[in-house]
Amino acid sequence: MRISVGIAVSILVALSIGVSTFIVHTLWWTTARDNSRMLAAEINTQIANTVRIEVGATLSSAEAAWAAVRTIFVQNVIATRQADKREFVFLSQLQAQPNISWIFFGWPDGNFFASHRLGDGGLEMVEIDRNIRDRQLRTDQYIFIPGDIQFEERKFRETEYDPRDHAWFNNFMSLNSSGWIEARDLPGSEKTVYAYAGPIDVNRGRQGVLAVAIETDRLSRFLATLHPGEFGAAYILDADGKVIAVPDAMADETTPARMGEGELYEAAMISGERLLGDPAKNPAGGATTRVVIDGVPYAVALTSLGFYGWRVATVIPESAFLSGIDKTLINLLYILIGVVVFATGLAIWLVRRVVANPLARIAEDLNKIERFDVERFSRRPSKLSELANLSAATASMAAGLSAFRKYVPTDLVRMLVAEGIKTQPGGDMKQISVLFCDVTGFTGLSEKLGPGIVQLMEPFFTAASAAIARHDGTIDKFMGDAVMAFWGAPRQDKNHAENACRAALDLVKTVDAAGIKDSQGIPLRLRIGVNSGEALVGNIGSEQRLNYTAIGDVVNVASRLEGANKVYGTLILIGPETRREAGDSVIVRELDTLTVFGRSEELVVYELIAMTEGYNPSRDWIEAYERGLTLYRAGQFENALSEFETADQIRGGDLASLAMADKMRELLASPPAEGWKPVTITEKS
Repeated sequence: MRISVGIAVSILVALSIGVSTFIVHTLWWTTARDNSRMLAAEINTQIANTVRIEVGATLSSAEAAWAAVRTIFVQNVIATRQADKREFVFLSQLQAQPNISWIFFGWPDGNFFASHRLGDGGLEMVEIDRNIRDRQLRTDQYIFIPGDIQFEERKFRETEYDPRDHAWFNNFMSLNSSGWIEARDLPGSEKTVYAYAGPIDVNRGRQGVLAVAIETDRLSRFLATLHPGEFGAAYILDADGKVIAVPDAMADETTPARMGEGELYEAAMISGERLLGDPAKNPAGGATTRVVIDGVPYAVALTSLGFYGWRVATVIPESAFLSGIDKTLINLLYILIGVVVFATGLAIWLVRRVVANPLARIAEDLNKIERFDVERFSRRPSKLSELANLSAATASMAAGLSAFRKYVPTDLVRMLVAEGIKTQPGGDMKQISVLFCDVTGFTGLSEKLGPGIVQLMEPFFTAASAAIARHDGTIDKFMGDAVMAFWGAPRQDKNHAENACRAALDLVKTVDAAGIKDSQGIPLRLRIGVNSGEALVGNIGSEQRLNYTAIGDVVNVASRLEGANKVYGTLILIGPETRREAGDSVIVRELDTLTVFGRSEELVVYELIAMTEGYNPSRDWIEAYERGLTLYRAGQFENALSEFETADQIRGGDLASLAMADKMRELLASPPAEGWKPVTITEKS
């Protein structure tokens, strides 16, 4: 029983009700997800405030330490050059302020002194002085003991560090104010630290620059104490979106925070690049985004900390909140999803079976018809009457074209359709290569075989068509026993001459391999002419009947070259333009200079021997023949005769050499008149 497309569409409409139900519950799920994001935003606000307070406290402690040390220097309680008292002040500040990592001082003469915390276990005093071993870096290490510190060891090493080469010193040495600045490459450290720096003036004399610095590894330790949600984490990003602090309880001045670990870190990094990487789009305040990593979504919220463009990024897996949705509603959703999936699957199966698959098969049949591939067509059964009628019409069209395709070159039609060439009279001048192929003695065979010549020639035309098609040639027409083909149209082919030569050699080889013989058991022998040049190519004819072909001198010469093979006993002759364009890809011998029928200009012709690749036989016979040709053109007929005979002997039988040797004997017997030209006049063929 067949049904119409309308009924099938009605079934789809009925099934859309189930899809609508699915959409409604999807919206419910989206609402629940949005609520989870709101909860994540609330948690982010709390975390951001906590981090802001901690960062503020850290910055305040650094500024307070700087102010305390500055007061000691400015009030001249101790001098900046008093090493032992200065060392005590710096150490006491580090002990009193656990969030401070560095206190350092630089003098205008390039001297440098610093106190550096080494985690929770100790610290070091770093000094560079021109009076200390010619500005070597002296490092004194201490460890903390209950209520005191204990000296451990002293080291010296070469250094090139000079505070005057760094921005923290130069910027504030010329200012009368203090402020925050990034400092890099402090002695013995490759970290970037954030220093509160300012000048120190004593008795109106500038002593140098004092700085108190913090390291972000201390902030990483603090972030490890925060737990946004059940599985979330907080990170600190700089103004460019780069992660500078991660949750790591073990991080300190000697143990850098472990960067790049886990999906939460990757989510923070991606959100930083996405929201802060482009300065033009860098949001001034907070921002939120959603990052999906390996199929797992994460809610990321960025909040400004008000320092150096830093943001705190709170990363929370969305599943941490969605897991709290009422289980009953989730189970109901799963049931509805199951029902809708089943209904959708049923609809898809029905549509594919009844509509899509038959239409796909009919479309495939139409594509075959477009390619003229119309053999073995049959009607496609369908439950829909419209599709059954369409399939029947397609099969009928294929049957008609199947008979028609025997009379037109289907490969040519395909190319013309692909190239978009209109079916109207007209053409263009194009550079092409033309091939003419003929069978030796066809006229005699026709007289002997009569109608049987058709059965003899059919395998020849099949082999010739295959050889030409293998090398992208276009078969123009079959003329009795002859085949005309060309390269370079309608499809562009910059190697048309080389491909034509390959096809000619392949054609000879293919016919020989096919073992095609006449009624006497003698194998068919071919004659081929190839010529290249400019020709008019296009639809030649009238509005009622067109033939896509090529006309012009290049076509006529190719035909004459094919006939000229009879004079020399050769198989393939090519013109000078084909020789030039094929270049080093072919092995040829210059055969002679001819005048062909219908052309006043003389023509140097070549015999195509082989393609260059894989050709190993000796070419001595070719060289001997071409020496003889040179002597012949110089009028040295006796010497030329000797070279032609040599060429015949080396090759073990060469009809062209024998033909030229006979010609030399005739010229020796009857010397030419004055003004003679070494040109062979060929007959019309």
